[in-house]
Amino acid sequence: MEMEENHLSKITVINNPQSLNQKIAAIRNAGPSKLQVIADFDGTLTSHGLLQQGNPEYDAKRQALYEYYHPLEFSPTIPLEEKTKLMEEWWGKTHDLLIEGGLTYDAIVNSVANSSIAFRDGVVELFEFLEERDVPVLIFSAGLADIIEEVLRQKVHRSFKNIKIVSNRMVFDDCGRLVSFKGKLIHVLNKNEHALDMAAPLHDQIGDIDKPITDNTSVKQRTNVLLLGDHIGDLGMSDGLNYENRICVGFLNDNIEKNLESHRNAFDIVYLNDAPMTGVLKLATQLCSSVD
Repeated sequence: MEMEENHLSKITVINNPQSLNQKIAAIRNAGPSKLQVIADFDGTLTSHGLLQQGNPEYDAKRQALYEYYHPLEFSPTIPLEEKTKLMEEWWGKTHDLLIEGGLTYDAIVNSVANSSIAFRDGVVELFEFLEERDVPVLIFSAGLADIIEEVLRQKVHRSFKNIKIVSNRMVFDDCGRLVSFKGKLIHVLNKNEHALDMAAPLHDQIGDIDKPITDNTSVKQRTNVLLLGDHIGDLGMSDGLNYENRICVGFLNDNIEKNLESHRNAFDIVYLNDAPMTGVLKLATQLCSSVD
């Protein structure tokens, strides 16, 4: 195991440098046309922020669910099968509260505007670099696609033609009030490529979610993957791909001492202590550089 000091308290952990270098060489030799990036959203691209739905009673109820279930999500002692059931409970109860509490789309816009959600330093630069090289980015989230799209609109102030979002999608009535959720429930432990049919290009506006995605076949033909996540369950995001090479980058932000060993064994690279995305940008630059 190699540990490299980035700056201040930021630490990079590389479990098997030889294996990592072999993967980098293989992906670089194949070129950007064979590469795609799969990324988790909350805790990976951003810091966490709880949606405020404009109803203090229901905001408090969802906060109570968060305080109960969030520690269970990162518990190293709960078996995966049991933890999966707990996550299904959490997400199901949360979605019910959003509907029952009368969430509106206007409340989402206001909540994002007043939220403390922030992208890791270097995320926008990474998106711009990948867009310039036509490398697709699939953002997976156990959260809400409508919120992710609004966060990108307000915090980044631009769209990216190479980004798609696979997440829980809301259905609003003509008055902009939430009435249901579209498709299969996605939580932190079941995000994977089988949810591609729920993906919508970021540059499509709200209301176009039923528009068919025509280029999923070409995405699946990209056989080299750079995967970014903050949870071991995120490794399943590439389950639907028949990939040749995969480099997994993990961001470990919670219970570092207890979870470091499992993350070190699961990911090729692990960044600790809310490290910036600059290391991933350097890696992507290396993967997309021309071979001498």
